[in-house]
Amino acid sequence: MNILIVGASGATGRLLTEELLDRGHFVRAIVRSPGKLPAAVRNHDNLSVIQASVLDLSDAELAQHVRGCEAVASCLGHNVTLKGMYGHPRKLVTDATRRLCDAVRANRPAQSTKFVLMSTTGYRNSTIDDPLPFTQKLIVGLLRLVLPPHADNEQAAGYLVNKVGRNDKLIEWAAVRPDNLIDEDEVTPYDVYPSPLRSAIFGSGQTSRINVGHFMADLITEDDIWQQWQGQLPVIYNRDA
Repeated sequence: MNILIVGASGATGRLLTEELLDRGHFVRAIVRSPGKLPAAVRNHDNLSVIQASVLDLSDAELAQHVRGCEAVASCLGHNVTLKGMYGHPRKLVTDATRRLCDAVRANRPAQSTKFVLMSTTGYRNSTIDDPLPFTQKLIVGLLRLVLPPHADNEQAAGYLVNKVGRNDKLIEWAAVRPDNLIDEDEVTPYDVYPSPLRSAIFGSGQTSRINVGHFMADLITEDDIWQQWQGQLPVIYNRDA
């Protein structure tokens, strides 16, 4: 299987890339700094690296990189620095999601392409019973104003929900919502739910990045898991977190 990944050099993207390579798949990675990839990943025979910022690529270049891929995954995020949070591009995740979907459509693939987005439990899906307590709703509204990355992550998921929808003939999607990301060395038991069980602000759970990468790889490569979650925003928690 051929998969395009953006954000492959990030903390979660590296783990997703490694997981897919370990499963024997072919990965194209668009990264600004290939040196941030672990040597074992960077030198893997099944990895093709495109050194670029995804938003700097032309529409034609992006369509070329997407061509022939059965799946596209985005693990993009903003660096936790003043420049990363308040500098440009303010809508990195949203603009990349939109442009990658446009690139898929430009190729008119014979079969629909999977799009898997790493999102956040801060996004609540208004199309289903995914309620947000009043106090948390006020705080989330404030976060949208003072933390541009939060609004960007919400808008990227919202693009898939509201603009792509569930009836697009060329794109199928799922947006994975982890809670309070942590680092662990190995995949551990985790649970997946249609909606958050906990408040993302008050009493949040934990999700290891390696578990997120493992679940995203399952979505991409396991048809039964994809059929269960495509068109949805599954929430993933470490078990007993």
